[in-house]
Amino acid sequence: MSVTNELEHDRPGPAGYGALPPDRTGQAEAFDAIGGRYDEAFPHKEGQVEATDWIVDALAAGSRVLDLGCGTGLPTARRLADGGLDVVGVDLSARMVALAREHVPGATFHQADLADLRPGGPLDLGRFDAVTAFFCLLMLPRAEIPLALRTIHHLLVPGGRLALSMVEADVDEFAIPFLGSTIRVSGYLRDELREVVDGAGFDIADETSYTYAPSSADVPPEVQIFLRCTRRE
Repeated sequence: MSVTNELEHDRPGPAGYGALPPDRTGQAEAFDAIGGRYDEAFPHKEGQVEATDWIVDALAAGSRVLDLGCGTGLPTARRLADGGLDVVGVDLSARMVALAREHVPGATFHQADLADLRPGGPLDLGRFDAVTAFFCLLMLPRAEIPLALRTIHHLLVPGGRLALSMVEADVDEFAIPFLGSTIRVSGYLRDELREVVDGAGFDIADETSYTYAPSSADVPPEVQIFLRCTRRE
């Protein structure tokens, strides 16, 4: 099952996206098939938990937080909701959204593409005090990652927090086997990642990295980079 990521570069639309939305049907189908096996393959998420707590500890109860690529809702959306925050999750996979709704009934979840949240896009969720984006941007082609970061910048209030993670890899739409499916991933080496994030209007407050070995033999070991950022005014 391959992943299709297309942009209409010759017909610019809002925020630099094409007039037609990206086609990520294959990607959604892959994660529909994976479902809860994702959490089984990645049972230890210390970096994700620590970055989530950085947001919970900084915000007052009732603050709005957007969890992009929310997956099953574990651990991020649940941890945010347990911290008294108003949580909205977005994921492209219908199966992941269904699982997230089961796991975190106090949050609101939408099946949508990040491109739908761009300025002038079809899904207007308002502004947020913080955004989490754990391993979702690596599913985009490199050309689209700066656009996605600018969309996140638009969604945040001035000074809002972004907790972002990527896998360190110098690749662009590279096909890999993943839990019985094939997905395409993109990434950067850490210095270039920092440049891209800074260029989208974020100050990086902290960076941590982990060498992670998933529990499934179907997923290779990886270096995970976590950035804690704030939106510049």
